[in-house]
Amino acid sequence: MTDREAGFDVGPEFERFDQRNDVFRRSWWDARIRSDRSKQFYATYREPLTLWRRTDGFTQKDYALRNAAWHVSDLFTELKQDEDRREGFTDEFTLDRGVARERMNMGTPAAAAAEVKRVARGFGADLVGITAHDERWMYVNKFSDLSLQAKPQEIPAGMTSVIVTAQSMDYDLIRTVPSALSGAATGAGYSRDAMVVLSTAQYIQNLGYQAVASMNDTSLAIPLAIQAGLGEYGRLGLLITKEFGPRVRLGKIYTDLPVAHDQPARFGVKAFCDVCRRCSQACPVNAVSEDAPSTTRHNESNLRGVRKWSIDGEKCFGYWAAQNSDCAICLRVCPYNKDFSKWWLRVGRWLAGTPLRRLMLWLDVALGYGERMDPKRWWANS
Repeated sequence: MTDREAGFDVGPEFERFDQRNDVFRRSWWDARIRSDRSKQFYATYREPLTLWRRTDGFTQKDYALRNAAWHVSDLFTELKQDEDRREGFTDEFTLDRGVARERMNMGTPAAAAAEVKRVARGFGADLVGITAHDERWMYVNKFSDLSLQAKPQEIPAGMTSVIVTAQSMDYDLIRTVPSALSGAATGAGYSRDAMVVLSTAQYIQNLGYQAVASMNDTSLAIPLAIQAGLGEYGRLGLLITKEFGPRVRLGKIYTDLPVAHDQPARFGVKAFCDVCRRCSQACPVNAVSEDAPSTTRHNESNLRGVRKWSIDGEKCFGYWAAQNSDCAICLRVCPYNKDFSKWWLRVGRWLAGTPLRRLMLWLDVALGYGERMDPKRWWANS
């Protein structure tokens, strides 16, 4: 597989990314990001607020659901904090029973890949793809939110493949963005993802092969997901899948199990995003680019040497902190964010990949897709 097949444009000035420069990591150490607002933002996930906003979508009930959705993921993340580990977000998971002494013959790489995908889906993965290990997307160093120190990579040598999983987020919850309520979709996605990657990795270990479960830690997930055939890169700086649009959370499993690799899937996202500006026009802080893909970096939270659409993470996170919950307006308004179980929406997706894409975009706006749902309506329908 080549970069061209994956849609990558990696230049000679490319540098691997250091996790300390991720905007969420910077919010712990960088004075330009860290503020009383950012501290309160994180506190709302763990501590009861003394004052609840009366705004629909930001009530005590809304925060209660959001934080409950994060609970399972949080348990894993906080389990080894006394060892300076936040597994799933700055460190890979180490919660496993070890590798079996006897290694099972799994047949051909294609047969092994099919079986692993079946198992991952059985554990709850909505999408599964497999790609070759690509050192370019590994963080130069990890970074601890607790000790505020760089940490070396711990992925063992010899991991030849990466299994990438995607968990869909609730469509109606995302429609309530911006709201604390909508954050329940994100939290539930991560909580489900933790179970999927941990269980699938343990299955592979039980067969006698190395496998390391991972979520947001160790490496950039989107390039691996694109290489694994799960979707394409969009203007909003996220993976856009054919099945769920950008409404997914990603997980990874590094392994030395010999498995066949998938090829990138192209269904017209780049050409559609070239003419669509719904995400950039809807962003309240102009963090999404209106321009063509470029190598321009807004700040150190962007990759160096890759021509692509880049998000201004400082502006984006600043808005999150200001409203005390994560924002996903760009996801809500994206024309690929649909319930594709409906045939007419699948027709619209097909149109987006043809020269009639401007007609699809016009229809998307005219029919009111992407408009915000009142959070109280979500509660009424639940």
